Amino acid sequence: MAKKDIEKEKLRLKVQAYDHKLIDASCRQIIETAKRQDAEVVGPTPIPVEIRRYTVNRSTFVHKNSREQFELRVHKRIIDILNPNQAIIESLSRLNLPSGVDIEIKMV
Repeated sequence: MAKKDIEKEKLRLKVQAYDHKLIDASCRQIIETAKRQDAEVVGPTPIPVEIRRYTVNRSTFVHKNSREQFELRVHKRIIDILNPNQAIIESLSRLNLPSGVDIEIKMV
């Protein structure tokens, strides 16, 4: 048997949100849904927070030295579901996640 025959196919979920509490609650909900369907779940694995910083002049024309700084933090998690079946995929697609949580589903 080759190594590829032994490897399991998996469903990789990449979850992103601006609020860390929201993303943790969503990950818990995803894992509970997958375990109800008797799936083997690996994760959630946290990925380093992506921080986007923006510096903006306070006034439009004068006072160049007066600026405001903003930052946007994007929290990310990866969840792997090993050997998914069609019921798991359907239940995950029907899952009602809160607004502000982005989920990307990919077969690996």
